[in-house]
Amino acid sequence: MITQVSLGALLSRQGRRDPNPFYAELHRQGPVCVLTDPAEKFDVVVHGYDAVHEALRDPALHVMTGDYPDRRGSTRWRAHPALRVLVNSIFFTEGPDHARVRRLFSQAFSARRVAALEPAVERIADRLLDRLAERGAGGAPVDLLAEYALPVPSDVVGELLGVPEEDRGWFPARVRAFGAILDLGAGVWRYQQAADLAAEELTGYFAELVAKRREQPRDDLVSALAAAGDLHDDELVANLLTMYNGGFVTTTHLIGNGVRILLDDPAEKARVLADPLRAEGFVQEVLRYEPPTHFSIRWAADDTEIAGTKIPRDSRVLVLLGAANRDPHRFTDPDSFDPARDEGQPLSFGAGIHYCLGAVLSKLEGRIALPRLLRRFPDLALAGDPGERTTLMLRGYESLPVTVS
Repeated sequence: MITQVSLGALLSRQGRRDPNPFYAELHRQGPVCVLTDPAEKFDVVVHGYDAVHEALRDPALHVMTGDYPDRRGSTRWRAHPALRVLVNSIFFTEGPDHARVRRLFSQAFSARRVAALEPAVERIADRLLDRLAERGAGGAPVDLLAEYALPVPSDVVGELLGVPEEDRGWFPARVRAFGAILDLGAGVWRYQQAADLAAEELTGYFAELVAKRREQPRDDLVSALAAAGDLHDDELVANLLTMYNGGFVTTTHLIGNGVRILLDDPAEKARVLADPLRAEGFVQEVLRYEPPTHFSIRWAADDTEIAGTKIPRDSRVLVLLGAANRDPHRFTDPDSFDPARDEGQPLSFGAGIHYCLGAVLSKLEGRIALPRLLRRFPDLALAGDPGERTTLMLRGYESLPVTVS
């Protein structure tokens, strides 16, 4: 049976504010739905947990490489610096090129190297908590995202790659502009000019950093990759740019979403405060319940089939990670937040060959940053409305005003 739906509800303002009712309706229709309206940007939606897992591992379903628009007769993407950077990066390559780049970067994110970063994460978190205490003295409201949730992962991945500490505050505005074109809906194209400018500035920064490290190497990933010579310069710069951006943005929203959940649930806050070991299950459940990223996109290079639904060659496939994490066929009472649940991994970091390289590091940062924040500021409270979350690609708050005393 082929089930047909429309993405209109998901892409509406209400759907972006809270996509979960739309996900629930999708699950009532089955694990895969076909879109037949010519106005839709996709042909198929995959949303059931098992179906999403299958789609992300299907060799016929590719990320949106440059081959896809070329096959459809559109080469306009080459005129946009932001799109050229993405196509040059590990996130939008396939085959031998993807395997080669992933092998190089995976050395930096191995379980052993990530475990060795734990003291550095703790040191960075404590330093930022000291600063948070200073800026929030006397009950003054402070933005927890800007002062803690963002700089913790930014400083960690910055140290790992070799981005100087004094430069890291320059990135967030450009990263937001660059990432805006990755959301769903035709309206994202109005952000293309800003994304292109950000891509040019970010590319220039990393090209200059690579040149510096070739002249004066340090003990960091940029120096190692620049010396190895396994990547041509455009490829190296694109991957450093996207790896650094991705290395802190998703974790920022993981921490921010987790804090908001804790502040809305005093009982859970007390449990995490009393037992820091509970943080591991808490982080896992945040990733399922409020994932920083809700979707991925694929196109069918060949005919294939997912969960019994035929997907013809050249189909555009929307893979809804956020919906998979709320699948009632996989998770008991999926709309309830339960850190004690033991029903398997959420799909927030994907699966298959494009599984997020930084997943282990992101979880480590959340597991350290959240309990330390609560222990330092047990009376942490919201100081204002954090506003709506209206994007699906990077789903988190733009600010999180709190009081720490």
